[in-house]
Amino acid sequence: MAKHLEGQVAVITGAGGGIGRGIALELASQGARVVVNDLGGAVDGSGASRQAADLVVEEIQADGGKAAPNYDSVATMEGGERMVQTALDRFGRLDIMIHLAGILRDRMLFNMTEQEWDSVIAVHLKGMFATGKPAAIIFRQQRSGRIIGFSSTSGLHGNPGQVNYGAAKEGIAGFVKTVARDLGRYGVTVNGIAPSADTRMTQTVSDQARELRARASSGPTLERQKFDPNDVAPFAAYLCTDHAKDINGQMFYVAGSTVSLFNNPYAAKTIQKFGRWTLEDIGQLLPSTIGKDVINPAPPLPPKA
Repeated sequence: MAKHLEGQVAVITGAGGGIGRGIALELASQGARVVVNDLGGAVDGSGASRQAADLVVEEIQADGGKAAPNYDSVATMEGGERMVQTALDRFGRLDIMIHLAGILRDRMLFNMTEQEWDSVIAVHLKGMFATGKPAAIIFRQQRSGRIIGFSSTSGLHGNPGQVNYGAAKEGIAGFVKTVARDLGRYGVTVNGIAPSADTRMTQTVSDQARELRARASSGPTLERQKFDPNDVAPFAAYLCTDHAKDINGQMFYVAGSTVSLFNNPYAAKTIQKFGRWTLEDIGQLLPSTIGKDVINPAPPLPPKA
């Protein structure tokens, strides 16, 4: 069977477990040489261990593939640069950068600390920049490359108690759409995946939080099911191949055997008038036009008896 990524070199962040591990194994099975990055910390970002990355490297090598570990944090520019340098030092090139590393510090906005906000933004969103920039420098020079960022329906649709995570993931969606325009002229594609899978991150969510999010969800109903994280890998690998050379700046939802292409935001309904609107004009017209079917995702609770 043909190996679609023969000779390619990939860096995958957060590849020590879950979705990242599945993608690392899939890319290696397709002939790619893989830098397995994982800090080895807990779900909240605390601690560090080399074990997670080492075990995935050993899996790849045991199956006849080539891989090298990297233990740097994605939250620093130095960490991102060292990941790229690891690929160059060990395998002589870089073709694919996939950013999956993430942490959770769930809290309602009124209870969230600055540190809880900053740490999640740093790993997810700054991590996209810290890994994407050094990769982009190489990709621009060689006139080829693939960047894949992992967003989430928590950012695209919103999830109670995840304002830091949701903001970071929506930021990654913006990164994808913008950098795709920056790099497309150089033969580089930048795409995003918003997955649904049963990982150690989702397993930390309490039953109460799950119920609250299920009631508030405006996203796909498949989100409420549990899916194998390995199901995401084949589609991620596809985006790295020449078959996907013209797919750029897109966001996909992947869950189980379902793959969906998200629409970019568009104006669903519009009202216009000659001259400037007044508050009274809007108050009279909006409820019967563009505001007619607007639903409050979290209506106020009834008054206590």
